[in-house]
Amino acid sequence: MNTPGDFAIRARGLTKQFGELVAVNHLDLDVPTGQIYGFLGPNGSGKTTAIRLLCGLLKPSSGSAEVLGLDVPGATNELKPRIGYMTQKFSLYADLTVRENLEFIADIYALPRREKKTRIEELISEYDFHSQHKQLAGTLSGGQKQRLALACAVLHKPELLLLDEPTSAVDPRNRRDFWAQLFELADSGTTILVSTHYMDEAERCHRLAILDHGVKVADGAPVDLQSSTGMWVIEVLARSPRDASEALGALEQVVSVTQLGVRLRVLIPQDHKHPEQLVRECLEHKSIEASIERVPASLEDVFVATTLKPGKQQ
Repeated sequence: MNTPGDFAIRARGLTKQFGELVAVNHLDLDVPTGQIYGFLGPNGSGKTTAIRLLCGLLKPSSGSAEVLGLDVPGATNELKPRIGYMTQKFSLYADLTVRENLEFIADIYALPRREKKTRIEELISEYDFHSQHKQLAGTLSGGQKQRLALACAVLHKPELLLLDEPTSAVDPRNRRDFWAQLFELADSGTTILVSTHYMDEAERCHRLAILDHGVKVADGAPVDLQSSTGMWVIEVLARSPRDASEALGALEQVVSVTQLGVRLRVLIPQDHKHPEQLVRECLEHKSIEASIERVPASLEDVFVATTLKPGKQQ
């Protein structure tokens, strides 16, 4: 068992190639024990491949990883009983009931009969399946399927929980409830690695890595990442947001222009000393009326700054 202050996961130079495609490219990773660590990135950024490497489902092309003190994939069999893994798609048995799925997973982990019964009753209560425990899993709603998948993943009380975009098919309320359950698990000492492409979920993580085309482009606590983008963020409220966006996007000093309703968020490298003046003069030259304000960076600004090429707009 790892002690507080240890790292549940450490990886150095972890790389996975599929032919000419480099899905994960020299990934260095340190995931502290008992924290929620996030992988943020778009589809195809390498999040799923990285998780599969870390749980021993894939063999790396190069590099190394240590998970719960064990080398992977070499010690995969020893690691399996100590981790829980929840895939992006619902992967339980649709033609079994909620209780039968839990019983099946308990048998896989060879829980003793008395412990099995007690643990299943705990999970049915904790994950609110009192009225659905005899219902076929395939007939559950998206949020219910998500809860069942999480209950199965933690049935054997793993030290490490790996979650691959677990909330991609559920509504905001179920996502909120799901994250409340994750914080309860983390508070009890479970280390959680979760991949997501939702900014609000990424902000909930204790630490976060941003992946882009298999490369880790940022790593740290969300608040630290937001304070170290290397970008000025200028918010523009214009009568004609589209015209303002086109004008500002044409400036070579502007990294990105993102429209959020009637507002624009403009990213300008911090080596430019007068960002508000740059924006104001550009809009005045185009006779575009607007209010301009420098604002703190959001996590979405961090993501844009680390993954987009200069001049690319959203």
